[in-house]
Amino acid sequence: MRRTVEEHRRAVHDLLAAAWAHRPDDGGDRVPLLEAVGRVLAADLPAPLDLPPFANSQMDGFAVNAPAHHRHHQSGSVDSMKSTSYRAAATIPAGVVPAELAPGAAAPIMTGAMLPSGANAVVPVEQAQPAVFPAPGESVTLPATVPGTYVRAQGSDLARDAVAIAGGTLLNAAHIGLASALGLTSVVVRGRKRVLLMTTGDEVLLPGDPQAAGGLPAGKIFDANAALLRAMLVEAGVEVVLGPIVQDRPRALLEVLDRFAGPNRDRPEVDLIVSTGGISAGAFEVVKQALAEFDVDFVSVGLQPGGPQALGTYKGVPFIGFPGNPVSGAVSFEMFLRPALTALTGAPAPRPVVLATLREDLTSPAGKHQVRRGIYEGPGYESAASVREVGGPASHLLAALARANALIQIPPGVTDLQAGSKVEVWLL
Repeated sequence: MRRTVEEHRRAVHDLLAAAWAHRPDDGGDRVPLLEAVGRVLAADLPAPLDLPPFANSQMDGFAVNAPAHHRHHQSGSVDSMKSTSYRAAATIPAGVVPAELAPGAAAPIMTGAMLPSGANAVVPVEQAQPAVFPAPGESVTLPATVPGTYVRAQGSDLARDAVAIAGGTLLNAAHIGLASALGLTSVVVRGRKRVLLMTTGDEVLLPGDPQAAGGLPAGKIFDANAALLRAMLVEAGVEVVLGPIVQDRPRALLEVLDRFAGPNRDRPEVDLIVSTGGISAGAFEVVKQALAEFDVDFVSVGLQPGGPQALGTYKGVPFIGFPGNPVSGAVSFEMFLRPALTALTGAPAPRPVVLATLREDLTSPAGKHQVRRGIYEGPGYESAASVREVGGPASHLLAALARANALIQIPPGVTDLQAGSKVEVWLL
């Protein structure tokens, strides 16, 4: 079966949407506010109080009662421009409840301090004559002003009971700051999906394996897939269950799967199974052999790297199989799984997509959507955004992937691109 990139992306989304729609909603997790960055808010969060909670001064200055008939002209001048002499009241620092402002008085007030009853405007101290804070009872001359000047009105930022943060929001630092200003110490976020991640291959050893104590044995390689994809999954907001490296024996793979998604479980321990390797056309494709009798499709996608893909279910649990080469697995994750997670769980945030000028010629095989790793440089002074390839198209170039900060997207109908061409770039 041959699929386009768009067809397989839609198939991954639809598989997960159908499987997860039948999972019971656990109501979310209440987590400490300071641990909620990167989580998705479970429901609308209403404001328990006004922000600001009281009218306060925007400036260091004098709280006064400005006549309501004063108004601004288009020129910026104020009617009745005559300055007025006031009697200085007691200074109002931040954090106290001030006494009512007496008629004819001006109270020195600090930034953020509560506006006293009877005051409706603030005149900056720089506009006073003299431009200092006088002692109580001394006189100070202030220019005319209008009601509301340099006053932060109660609720002007956010009114009590209004939606402070909408449900489904991916929480960032600003959201955490807002929730803290509202007095919250915890929030309810959506539960994380649990993903079983498995690496396959007789040739693969985990770093630190005793077999490599005296050096990497001939014919063996250290596993990159588990570390690479685990990091990508965690960054995408899921909880990862790391399975053992599975040797090229179908029975061994099925034993690992049954440990987490066995037939005797009312509810599987994981929401998704992701494997790497063993799905191509070789003689020892363990995933293909083990799951031949299950509801799993092994397909070819018009993508390079990442052509072989597996998709289906294992005993009711969604199953996704990526190719074994590390770059193929990483590209597969970015092209297929990450967008589905964004759409269905609200996390992670979508990759920024930009246009950039290609800095060198590139060729691409006909009929395939090619994803090249690149180094993107944003627009500078009088210069356009540009991107250059790092490494090459081969799927084993892990060092090049580590240097890349972008994925260059070359559509299937394009075989030659000249330097200076505009290309779509996904920023990593």
